[in-house]
This record gives sequence, structure tokens and C-alpha cells, in this order.
Amino acid sequence: MQVAGVICEYNPFHTGHQWQLSELRRRGATAIVCAMSGNFTQRGDFAIVRKHVRAEAAICGGADLVLELPLPWATASAEGFARGGVEVLAASGVVDTLAFGSECADTGTLTRVADVLPSDAFAEALKSELDKGDSFAAARQRAAERLAGADAVALESPNDILGVEYCKALRGTALAPLALPRMGAMHDGAPSGEYASASYLRAHMEDAAPYLTPDMRRLYEAERAAGRAPVTMVAAERAILARLRTMDDFAAYDEGNEGLYRRFADAARRASSVTELLGAVKTKRYALARLRRMLLSMYLGLPHAARPAHVPYIRVLAMNDKGKSLLHEMRKTAALPVLNKPADVRELSPDARRLMAMEARATDLYVLAYPDLAQSAGGSEWRINPVIQSLQSSLNGV
Repeated sequence: MQVAGVICEYNPFHTGHQWQLSELRRRGATAIVCAMSGNFTQRGDFAIVRKHVRAEAAICGGADLVLELPLPWATASAEGFARGGVEVLAASGVVDTLAFGSECADTGTLTRVADVLPSDAFAEALKSELDKGDSFAAARQRAAERLAGADAVALESPNDILGVEYCKALRGTALAPLALPRMGAMHDGAPSGEYASASYLRAHMEDAAPYLTPDMRRLYEAERAAGRAPVTMVAAERAILARLRTMDDFAAYDEGNEGLYRRFADAARRASSVTELLGAVKTKRYALARLRRMLLSMYLGLPHAARPAHVPYIRVLAMNDKGKSLLHEMRKTAALPVLNKPADVRELSPDARRLMAMEARATDLYVLAYPDLAQSAGGSEWRINPVIQSLQSSLNGV
């Protein structure tokens, strides 16, 4: 392993994330490149603080270069999230290993399950299990058990599920998978020792300080003092409900074509909160995260048909001095155009320009959830350039 890649959200960047980056250094990584979600996340939610702040915290915490995982993949299912992240890192031309946290921390187990999922035999088993009326997650695990035996237990835990999808997405690339143990608190669980899960911290930001890195604390407090944090879906609740109540194209957002859009259309007319709306739509067949992603897609105007098939560019969010060297190398090795300045997209393909316009529109809706509305002027996506963290500025605490 020379250059390790990490697909992440860092929402927020905490001590567990810092441990992972330190462990990669201990295992021989000479540089670390992150593909990080932007202002919206895989759970169908708003990031607690804007992307350039989280990217800067990652650089301060041990990363060298942070690239953006574009919106359509950042807000997709685990499969789409993994596929987009792998596309970004593989296209960089500088990353040789994909590292990720895992409950089982067994790369072999995750790879064996990943090898089963694309098969025709698995597709037939999955259809048979889904016909029983259970949730997709339960049906998929039972189907996998038919073919992978005891290894299918990896589909019980959220980070292992992502790990399986990473291994599946890596097929056909030159990147090697590396599963690392997930430290401390479990997903959505209470703190354990010096670690807490990101989901717990988002729900308890007033008590999060002991579990955030010092730089994440400093950056978050600066954003909070400026009226730009915390950012939550609840802060945009009226806008979301207004959007849904004026929609007439719900079916365009139903990726599974299962009639779920009808439940959203009905609930949108009656619900007076996002929580009430999701509660009215929820059934045992659909995971809440899937419903939140569908809701977020409606708010952002991102129907399934508008999502690109492949990532059309690599966008830089933050870097340090070593990251600058990697970026220089990427100019020669990358399989995709590299955006350092947002305006550079105007020279790229129509697909690239459409994606950047999509990002800009989404960010203009994201900033409306800032606590201080005076901070929410539109157009920020076009004005903000990558964060550059030099060695000297790090020594000075800048």
C-alpha cells in the first residue's frame, strides 16, 4: 500500500475517523486520499456542517487530499454510494488501496459475499425471498445465505454491508480492498470509551466535544458562531413540505417502481412535519433511510432519470502540501478531468456541466437551512475554491 483511499462523509469528523487515518499511516500508507460526500448524505439528510469545513477537518486530522463524492452518489443506496466513491478514487490514478471500517474487519469474508451478489443464482434467490413480503435487507441476507453460507452474516451490520458493496464495486479496478476494525461505539450507538458514532454526535452536538478532533471542534464552533451550523433537515421543513405539496410528478422519484410514490403523494397533503410524513409512508418493507433518500431527492429535484450513469469529473475540496503533489500527479494520470476551480467545469462535457449545475442548485437549498438566514445567499458553489492547508499554517493553528 502506497496511497490509501477512503470513501467517507465525516459528518462530523471524530476521533474514530482520526484513528483510522493514523492506522493507515501505521500500516504503510504514504498518502491518504478521501472521496467525501458533499452537503447531503447517504442517509437522505443534510450534513451537519458544510462540505468545505468537513474537508478541512479531514486534512487537519490526517488526510492529504479530499475529493468530492458528487451528489447523485452521495445520496444513493449503499450500492450507488460505493460505486461512486470507487469511481472517483480509481479515476484519480494515484490510489492503490481502498480502506474502510468494518464490524468483522475480515476482507476475505466481505469479498466472498461481494462475489456472490452479481450472480444470476443470487438474483433468483432474492426474487424468491422478496416475494415473501419482507424488507429488502432481510430478503437479501436470506438469499445470500443460500449461496455464501455463514459469510452472509456480513449483511447484518451497516459497515460490513458497505464493505461488501465496496468490494463489489472494486471488481475491474486496480484497487485492493482493506477492511479495518471499526473502533468503539457501534453505528447509532452510545459512546464507548473515547469514541462515539457520527450519528450519535449529530444528535448530541452540544455534548460532542470530547469525541470530536480539536480541529473539528474549532471549525464547527466557528461555523456555529457565524450562524452556519448546525444544519438539519428540520430547519428546512417548511420548504420541504411546500415542495412536496406543489409536486405532481412523484412517480419520477420512485426508483423501485413499486408504487411507493403514491404513499408520498397522499402523505404530503396531510402531514404537517417531515417526521409525520415519513411515519405515514413507512412500512416494514421499506427502510427509513430509503424513504429519507427519496424525500431528499424530491426536495432537491433529483429524479432517478436525471442521475448520471458515471462520475464525469473529479472535484478537489481540500489539500495539504502532500495533497498538492498528488494533485500534480493526477493531472497526468487521472482518467477524468480534475476541477480545482468550480468555473473550470464550463470547459467540460455537457454531462459535467449538468452535474455541476445540479450541485449548485442543491447547495442553494442546503444553505437555506442555516440558523442565520442572512448567511444563506445563493451561488456559493461557484465562489468557494479548495481549502489549502500548508504545513506552516498547521503549525500556526490557522
